[in-house]
Amino acid sequence: MTLTLARDLSSLGIRVNTITLGLSDTPMLARLSDDVRHTLEQSVLSPKRLGQLSEFAGAVQFLVNNGYINGENIRMDGGIRMQPK
Repeated sequence: MTLTLARDLSSLGIRVNTITLGLSDTPMLARLSDDVRHTLEQSVLSPKRLGQLSEFAGAVQFLVNNGYINGENIRMDGGIRMQPK
């Protein structure tokens, strides 16, 4: 979808990029038990912690400030997708 929208909107000077977020340290996750939270943190390959909202915001800022990037997805999941199945 990102590529399709980027292609369709590029003639209007509109760039389309997406960010796929992994587990993030939010108030919702703060309500989980320590055991469940630890299990979630260990599911992240590296750095064995939940993502911080400031880290995600930094990626958004990077994409907004770089006018040459178009049609890209940044995956910010701490390496979860690399876990052995």
